[in-house]
Amino acid sequence: METNSPLTLIAAVRHFEDSRVCIDFVKRLHWPDGKVTCPRCESTKVKEMQTRQLFKCYACKRQFSVKVGTIFEQSPLPLSKWLIAMWLIANAKNGISSCEIGRAIGVGQKTAWFLMHRIRTAMANKTFRKLAGVIEADESFMGGSDFNRHANKKRGAGAKTVVFGAVERGGNVIAKVVDAASELHLKAAVRESIERESVLYTDQSDAYNNLGREFYRDTINHSKGEYVRGDVHTNSIESYWALFKRTIKGTYIHTAPFHLDRYLSEQAFRFDLRKSDDSGRFHTVADRVFGQRLTWKELTGTETWRNQEQAE
Repeated sequence: METNSPLTLIAAVRHFEDSRVCIDFVKRLHWPDGKVTCPRCESTKVKEMQTRQLFKCYACKRQFSVKVGTIFEQSPLPLSKWLIAMWLIANAKNGISSCEIGRAIGVGQKTAWFLMHRIRTAMANKTFRKLAGVIEADESFMGGSDFNRHANKKRGAGAKTVVFGAVERGGNVIAKVVDAASELHLKAAVRESIERESVLYTDQSDAYNNLGREFYRDTINHSKGEYVRGDVHTNSIESYWALFKRTIKGTYIHTAPFHLDRYLSEQAFRFDLRKSDDSGRFHTVADRVFGQRLTWKELTGTETWRNQEQAE
């Protein structure tokens, strides 16, 4: 982390208002050894152009900016807006709406929504490390309640999206969308997320039965009012679900199942870094912007629908 790194939002706004500061910040993250490399031919025969905020490669004659190879690529927005938006979303415990981000950085809601999903892509933990040690696992259901819907608009329990979560005691959380709350799908999620022979605490759902051969499993019986029995509980993963549902019900209101994984990653990011400070969370997101790309077609499903139509 930089020695003069801002520690508060107001300090960050002042620090990143200069475009030169923003470019130098991303440049140091992109090429920490100071040797700018051409993304096309990987040559180091690169010089920064004085009249434009670009670099020129003298090997392949290509011009490029610090945005190349990042979530900022091909975005007309200045880095000052991107970096402040990153600070806001990284540190909003209950989430922050695209309308609010739009007002804060001076862009439209649609632009802010696209920007935020690109930042969420960077927030996702790409280490693929399985959880180990003492693990709590639980599933939950996302989707609006039928209580206040007209009879002809009720969707039924089957319309809800099933999500699975597991948290390492004192550590990170993994949360993902699964196809169904069945034994087949939830056991697969457990095996994909947790190291064998870990201590596994769940509720008494039948979906987790017969995992005792692979994990040291114990259960808590919520139906009888039991929430803690010695070290056996699922309070940590339930805390994550409580935080996540607060963002959905209180801030985002409606999230399409198509986008739900990115919202899960956003809350998982803040949960994993709950012991860090605002500046630390911001810098962690900044370190992850490289090698990430989310286009408008991918985000809205346009590309997927077009491929399906061509296949048909």
